[in-house]
Amino acid sequence: MHYLLFYDYVPDYLTRRQPLRADHFEFARPFIERGELILGGALADPADTGVLLFRGETPEVARAFAAADPYVQRGLVTGWRVRPWNTVVGPTAEVPLP
Repeated sequence: MHYLLFYDYVPDYLTRRQPLRADHFEFARPFIERGELILGGALADPADTGVLLFRGETPEVARAFAAADPYVQRGLVTGWRVRPWNTVVGPTAEVPLP
């Protein structure tokens, strides 16, 4: 199943993220290597939200990521939520159209 993790960022996110980016990316590396974190990044214009795509049997991997992410721990994220995503189109869709 796919899960989307949404982050709500502080207003000065682009400025405040710089000192934490290396830690954030290093934290994400094992999730990527295990195939759990598929894509991620900040939305633009404005950069007020982040979206990360996870794959797993349950949403717990995405929740665990958010709970321990340096961006969350250091106050760049004001709120987060995980939503299941029923993917049906594309080569990695969980329930592809016939």
